[in-house]
Amino acid sequence: MAIWMADIGLTHPLALAVGYLVIAMVVAWLINLVITLGPKRWAIKQQREILAYALIHIRLPIMVSVVFIAISMIMNLQFDFNEELLLYANRILTSINIMIWGQFIYRSSQFGLKLQSTRQQEGSFIRPQTLPVLDNLSAVLIVLVAVYLLFLTWNINMTAWLASAGVIGIAVGFAARDTLANILSGLFIMADSPFKIGDYIVVDGTDRGKVTQIGLRSTRILTRDDVEINIPNSVLANGKVVNQSSGRFVSMRMSANVGVSYDSDIDRVRQILLEVAQADPQVLQDPVPAVRFMGFGASSLDFSLRVWIADPEIRSRVLDSLNTQIFKRFQQAGIEIPYSKHDLYIKSLPPGLQDDISAQETKGKQ
Repeated sequence: MAIWMADIGLTHPLALAVGYLVIAMVVAWLINLVITLGPKRWAIKQQREILAYALIHIRLPIMVSVVFIAISMIMNLQFDFNEELLLYANRILTSINIMIWGQFIYRSSQFGLKLQSTRQQEGSFIRPQTLPVLDNLSAVLIVLVAVYLLFLTWNINMTAWLASAGVIGIAVGFAARDTLANILSGLFIMADSPFKIGDYIVVDGTDRGKVTQIGLRSTRILTRDDVEINIPNSVLANGKVVNQSSGRFVSMRMSANVGVSYDSDIDRVRQILLEVAQADPQVLQDPVPAVRFMGFGASSLDFSLRVWIADPEIRSRVLDSLNTQIFKRFQQAGIEIPYSKHDLYIKSLPPGLQDDISAQETKGKQ
């Protein structure tokens, strides 16, 4: 390039410097023009939002890189610059270039993650629940790569730093293994979404409540007793969790079980149970309530009234209402609800006690 510029009469270092800058600006403008008229237009037409965003914002890094290349060439012209000064100037330019490209990659990654999370693709790890974590992880990774490139640019030995980071990482891993296990479990819970905020869940068949918060380390549920339980995510990831708010329907099915005597009319029992379910405003009529004859118990015929409710939160309230009406209607219809009865037979009594009982009976007859 210098020979070509000398052929047209530009031999003075200042003239060459101006020529390099002009050429660099023209080259940067041409590259941006090609990107705008070609790949950018195609990406917008094909609705490739991430690619279009990257092509729109890549113009500044390209322009800066081209201009910095021209400045580096200008400094190598016949100016009486110290070699050490040239070295530090090139390192400064390279460092600025690394930071500009790092900022561009960071913004593009943030835009891509946010856009991908809004699409809610089935089985995708990128979701609104995991977006904050992925944003932070991508930022940390980009910063680490940029710092590594900056260290290489300034000729700083990374061996000692990496060794120290490895030792510290091992120590922290052993000291905080439970916390790390909870954090990893939290990431998988957010990605798999076995439950969401507002769902009613049962953990290992014991703790039941409404999910109020899903964090990285733990999940909080609020029980019907207005008690908040903080459960580590590793327990949820490795345990049995029943989501009562999930399934094909938003509603939930519940059962009211009752036993009647063997002398009862089972058709009448079935009719009363259905009438109780149909009369309760808290019970959904679609799907329709159903009655099942479950079996022959030791002292009763066992029935199950199965109904659907709109919200798992009202399950205990609906069960109270159904049981109350079932008891009242059975009393009105003369249907007995059997309960455990025991008859006591005394085979014999001690001689002294038997004599006292006999004496009292004789006295009573007199």
